[in-house]
Amino acid sequence: MKKNIAGLLCGILFGLGLSVSHMSNPNKVLAFLDIAGQWDPSLLFVMLGAILTLRVAQQFILKRPQPLYDSQFHIPSSNTIDRRLILGATLFGLGWGLVGFCPGSVLAALSDGKIESFLFTAALCASMMLFRRINKR
Repeated sequence: MKKNIAGLLCGILFGLGLSVSHMSNPNKVLAFLDIAGQWDPSLLFVMLGAILTLRVAQQFILKRPQPLYDSQFHIPSSNTIDRRLILGATLFGLGWGLVGFCPGSVLAALSDGKIESFLFTAALCASMMLFRRINKR
C-alpha cells in the first residue's frame, strides 16, 4: 500500500512539474523542437534542471541498501542498443515531434480538457494494446 501511495505522490509531483513548466502544452513543445524556425529554448532549461536534480539525488539514493518501499533497486542490466530500442525511440520522437505530446505530458494535459489530449491518450492506449498482442507471438 505504501508503495502505491508513494507512486501516486510521485506521479502527481511529476504531472505538476510538467504543467508548471508548460511541457504539457504541445505548442510550447513544438516551438522548442523547431530549431530551424522560431525556436523557444525555455524547455531546455527545464530538462537541464531535471537532469541536474536527478544526478544529485542519485548520489544519495543509490547509497541506500534498498529503496524505501521495495526490496531492491531495479536498474537496467543491459545497455545494448538493439532494433527494438531504436524503433521505440523513433516512434516516441515522431509522436512528440508531430503533435507535441509524450505519454507523461499528455496525462497532465488531460486536465485542460482539450480534445487533442484525449485523442492522443486513446491512440496511446490502442497502440499499447496492439503491442501487447503482437509481442505475445
